[in-house]
Amino acid sequence: MAPLIALIVGTALARLTGLAGVSALDGWIPALRVGLAVMFTLTAVAHFAGQRRADLIAMVPPRLPRPDLLVTVTGALELVGAVGLLVPATARVAAAGLGLLMLAMFPANVSAARRELTLAGRPVTPLGQRTALQIVFVAAATAISFGA
Repeated sequence: MAPLIALIVGTALARLTGLAGVSALDGWIPALRVGLAVMFTLTAVAHFAGQRRADLIAMVPPRLPRPDLLVTVTGALELVGAVGLLVPATARVAAAGLGLLMLAMFPANVSAARRELTLAGRPVTPLGQRTALQIVFVAAATAISFGA
């Protein structure tokens, strides 16, 4: 739920900043870029240290090799994508790449839910909820990729 909150709060604060006169954030697409960047920065941090990293490694489907490397690479891609969202010249490509990354990582969420794993000591998000969240996140990336 924290990524959804980060997306909503980041987008809302950026939009309010745009309404307050910051022209770079004057519009829903620029605000959404900020919200998605905040969300991916939050989620990427978990890929690099502590118990969350161990939990993410455990989420990787068992048939995939080097889950530790996959978690590191996906975290790095999330960070690079978050920065790319904040640069107008690269925002559309970054959003498209992040959308594809989310689709590629979704099987790990399915696997984790089916295996009843935990993340930070709590059960992972149930599959139905996770699917709905994934749709929202991919839709946000798609809106940026194809938005004005």
